[in-house]
Amino acid sequence: MCHADAAAPEGSGANARADNFYTRAQSNAERRATGARFEAHALVFLRRERLELVARNVHCRGGELDLVMRERDGTLVFVEVRARARREFGGAAASVGWRKQQRVLRAARHFLATRRADGEGETRTPPVCRFDVIAFESGRLVWLRDAFRADAYES
Repeated sequence: MCHADAAAPEGSGANARADNFYTRAQSNAERRATGARFEAHALVFLRRERLELVARNVHCRGGELDLVMRERDGTLVFVEVRARARREFGGAAASVGWRKQQRVLRAARHFLATRRADGEGETRTPPVCRFDVIAFESGRLVWLRDAFRADAYES
């Protein structure tokens, strides 16, 4: 199957279709650059809120962490940054569904395990953690603190 630019239906004159996908697909490089801009905006916002950057763009097999921040009380905050141009189909916040949450949780567990293995976490008990979402809805930043919990999926 060819992934070349699809032609817009005749007479439509628009690039966007009703299902929220564009006829001209963004390249991976364009998507990464767009994501990096939104992550930078989120980082500036969180620093203004007095959170300290611990790490950004942490990758592991099966997951990625956009931002890892630390609250003044020591809470480790794993932040997922999402952006959507339009609110159709639930918007940016709704795009962090069960699967995405699982990927973030997997990456957070990997992050904590490697930090302890590197000697950065001398204590045996892991730090208090929180999972936040920064959603850009039509250009507006929405901070969802404690958007989901790891213990909600453990039985």
